[in-house]
Amino acid sequence: MQHVQLSFMAADPDRIADVVRYLEDEARGQVEGRPGSLGMSLDVNAALGTAVITSHWVSADAAKENEAAIAPLIGKAAGLASGTSSMERYELASFVQAARPHAGSGVRVTRSDLATTDIDDAIANYEDTATPWLMSTDGFCRAVMLVDRRSREAVNETVWIDEDALLASRPAEAAIRADAVAATNTAIRTLEEYQLAFSSARRL
Repeated sequence: MQHVQLSFMAADPDRIADVVRYLEDEARGQVEGRPGSLGMSLDVNAALGTAVITSHWVSADAAKENEAAIAPLIGKAAGLASGTSSMERYELASFVQAARPHAGSGVRVTRSDLATTDIDDAIANYEDTATPWLMSTDGFCRAVMLVDRRSREAVNETVWIDEDALLASRPAEAAIRADAVAATNTAIRTLEEYQLAFSSARRL
């Protein structure tokens, strides 16, 4: 089962560009060259100085074995902009792609708590309620669902071709999110929007 390491970073907005350059020009190649790597993505909110860094791995073992090598890269990136970072670990539960995203694509990240103990049922309900609408919507690129079965936490990410498509999707995605919450007994914790800096993430 494919796994993901996710790091959230909060840094000085005036120096976040240094973080992006370092991650794209130096850290990215090191991550992608590690055994078991399935790519890396970087989402940035330049105005707030926040970023989400994800590295994709072929298995939980691969993610764990590479963690000691990845953590210093994230730490160095945060240090470039007086930032802080945290690392979380998730199973890649769902991954659908209608079009390849690119630098500048719009990204929406939703964090939630899954009240149900049947995580597989929650994943199936998400794919039944959200995925068909996403796949038929203009401007949609990619949707990813990450889950932590132990804590029952979930992260959903949708990627849109550009900022206009991201903004246009807000009303309809809110309705879909409400349906998904009702179907899965989910509690939404945060909703964030970013711009994609780069992505080489892929599914097995």
